[in-house]
Amino acid sequence: MAQPHIVIYTDGGCRPNPGPGGWGVLLIAGERTKELSGGDPDTTNNRMELTAAIEALAALHEPCEVTLHTDSEYLKKGITSWMEKWRKNGWQTASRKPVKNQDLWRRLYDATQRHQITWKWVKAHAGNERNERVDQLATSARENLSVS
Repeated sequence: MAQPHIVIYTDGGCRPNPGPGGWGVLLIAGERTKELSGGDPDTTNNRMELTAAIEALAALHEPCEVTLHTDSEYLKKGITSWMEKWRKNGWQTASRKPVKNQDLWRRLYDATQRHQITWKWVKAHAGNERNERVDQLATSARENLSVS
């Protein structure tokens, strides 16, 4: 039986960086959509980008074929180019320094294991309706931190 295909858009941000941050997720399964968001009062842009991807994959209740869109080159390159070397090097960079945000990279690696994922980079603030929506979700989550 074929796995369900899910399209995901993720975004994360911080203002100032570091500072209060938010993340947003849009899950699309055929005609159905689901939005998720959250925030952290003291974080970084990169941590919010990683958290968005982790939360998106954690929301999937069964193994899926996933197309995940992100405007974060850090997330896209990290997961597709750098992670395998980091893992082989004991979570150290090529210069033998500990990988930044290692806790989240490890969680993301674990979250990817049950899915077949195609990672796609999209240009931020370029009129992509779905990318703009997750940016709004992330911004709103960040702004709501200071209200509560």
